[in-house]
Amino acid sequence: MPQTTVLNQQTINERLLRLPEVLQRIPVSKSSWWAWIKDGKTPAGVKLGLRVTAWRESDINDFVSKLGA
Repeated sequence: MPQTTVLNQQTINERLLRLPEVLQRIPVSKSSWWAWIKDGKTPAGVKLGLRVTAWRESDINDFVSKLGA
C-alpha cells in the first residue's frame, strides 16, 4: 500500500511569481533586477525550465520589507 506524505501547509500555499509580478512589487528595470541577482542582492529564483524563472512570494515579500527598513 502506498504511503501518503503530508506536506507543510505553508509549502502547499506558496505562490511563485514570474518576473512581471516581481517588478510590479519592486519597481526597477529588468536589467537592474538581473544585475542584482548576479551580485547576490536578491532572493534566489526557482528555475522552472531552461528560460523560465520564478520567485517564491514569501521571499519577495521579505525582500521588499528589508528594502523598506
